[in-house]
Amino acid sequence: MKGRFVSIWLPHLATDWFAARQPQLKNTAFVLKAASHGCIIVTAASPAAQAQGIHTGMALADAKALFPTLSVFEDKPNLTTQLLQRIAEWCIRFTPAAAPNPPDGILLDATGCTHLWDGDQAYTVDITKRLATRGYTARVGIADTIGTAWAVARFSRQSLIVESGCQGEALAKLPPAALRLEAATVERLHKLGLRTIEHVMAIPRKELRRRFGPQFLQRMAQALDEETEAFTPIFPVQHYEERLPCLEPIVTRTGIEIALERLLQTLCSRLRRESNGLRCAYFRIYRMDSTAQEIEIETSRASHHEEHLFQLFSLKLSTLEPKSGIELFALEATKVEGHAPVQERLWNGGGSLQNEGLAELIDRIAGKLGKETIQRYLPAEHHLPERSYTKASLHEHRSLAWRTDKLRPLLVLPHPEPVEVTAPIPDYPPMNFRYNGTLHNVARADGPERIEQEWWTGQGEHRDYYAVEDEAGARYWLFRLGHYSTDKANRWFLHGFFA
Repeated sequence: MKGRFVSIWLPHLATDWFAARQPQLKNTAFVLKAASHGCIIVTAASPAAQAQGIHTGMALADAKALFPTLSVFEDKPNLTTQLLQRIAEWCIRFTPAAAPNPPDGILLDATGCTHLWDGDQAYTVDITKRLATRGYTARVGIADTIGTAWAVARFSRQSLIVESGCQGEALAKLPPAALRLEAATVERLHKLGLRTIEHVMAIPRKELRRRFGPQFLQRMAQALDEETEAFTPIFPVQHYEERLPCLEPIVTRTGIEIALERLLQTLCSRLRRESNGLRCAYFRIYRMDSTAQEIEIETSRASHHEEHLFQLFSLKLSTLEPKSGIELFALEATKVEGHAPVQERLWNGGGSLQNEGLAELIDRIAGKLGKETIQRYLPAEHHLPERSYTKASLHEHRSLAWRTDKLRPLLVLPHPEPVEVTAPIPDYPPMNFRYNGTLHNVARADGPERIEQEWWTGQGEHRDYYAVEDEAGARYWLFRLGHYSTDKANRWFLHGFFA
C-alpha cells in the first residue's frame, strides 16, 4: 500500500490557545512577549496584529509604535512544545501514528485511514473542522510524502490534496522554501533568480550538490519520494489494533455495542487468518470533550471467538460514560498468542482446560467475580502433604504424574490441627477422636501410611496417617507424629477431609 502523510500547519498556535482561553481576544490585536538578549521581543502575534504589520521577532517597542493600543501578554515557557504534544496525542483519533512537527505543525501517517472518512477530501476537512471547534486555525495538506504534504500545507494556493504519484507537479510552482531549506539557502536561490521549485529541478543534481550541499538534495529527494524519510510517532503503533470513527457522536449503549461488534469482527478475522488469539485486550472510547475511557478483558487461553469476547466486554460496558458523545472507538489486543485449531473428537469430548467451552466458562466467571476468585493447584514434588501442591495459572501446562497412586483428601489443611485421640495399641487405628469439642467415634479406618520427613528441608519425626470414617459417614485424615510411646503422650493431628 502506498503511504499517505498529512501535515497540519497551525500558523497561529500560541495566540489561538490564548484566544480560546479568553474569547474576548478572538478578533483583537495582541502579542506575546519574552525577554531575549536584554530586549523584549514579540514571540507570537495574533492575525489582527499581523494585519497591522507586527510579526514574530520584532521588538515590542517597535510593535507598540506601529499599533499603540496593542494588547501584550507574557509568553509561557515551552508553550508551543506542550501544545504540539497535546494536539498530536489528540490526533490519534484520526490515525494511530501522529507526531509533533515543531515549531508549528503536526504530522500524521494516514496510510490506510482515509477510506474510513470516504477519501482524502472528507478526511482533511474533518481534521480542519475539529481543530477549528477547539479554536485553532489549521491548513491540512496530504500527499505520498511528508515533504510534499508539508509544502502544500504552507505554500499552496490551490488544492491541499496531492494525488498519489503527483509530487513533482504539486511542488513545481511553489517557492524553494517549500522544500524545508535553511533561510540562508533560500536567500541564495532568490538571488540567483530561482523563484520556484520548477526552476530548481531543471538544474542538474550534480550542480545543485556542488553549490548547496547534500542536505539540499536530500530534502528534494524526500519530497519527491526518491528517498524515505523517518517518521517516529509519539505512541508506538500497535500491531493488533482496530479503529472505528463516528460520523455523528454516539451517546447510547446500543451504539457502543454495535461499534464493539464491528471492531471484534475485524480483529478476530485477522487473528484467525494468522492462527492467533488474544489473551488481553482493551476497548477504548474517545469523547468529544477530548477525554478517553477504557475497559480491559483477559482470557485464560488464546481466543478469537467474537461472541465470547463480546460477552466479556459486555460485563464492563456500563462503566463507560458517553457524556457529550463518542467520536472514536478503538480495540487493541495487547497480548496475543498462537491459537492453532484443536483436533475435535467425534466421541468423548475432553474436560481439560484445552476444552474451549470450559475455558470460556472460566473467563465469564472471572469477568463477573474477578480472576482472583478462581484458583488452580497442581501436584508438587514433595512428600509432606501440605507441600505436595502448588498454585498455578489457569493456562499453565505441567505434568500431573507426581504421586497419583496415593489416595489424598479433597481438602488438605495448610497446617495440621491437634486432636485428642484414643487408640488401643501401637499401629492400631484410633477408636475415637475429639475435634473442635465434638467427639467422633470411628466406624471404619485404613492405615497406617508412613510419610517420612524430607531430609533436605529439615529434621523431624515421621508421620503415620490413617483414613477414618465416623459413625455419621464423615471421613477424616489423621496422623500420629513419631513412634508410639508409653512414656509420654502421643501427639495426633487432623490434616484433611475426604469428600
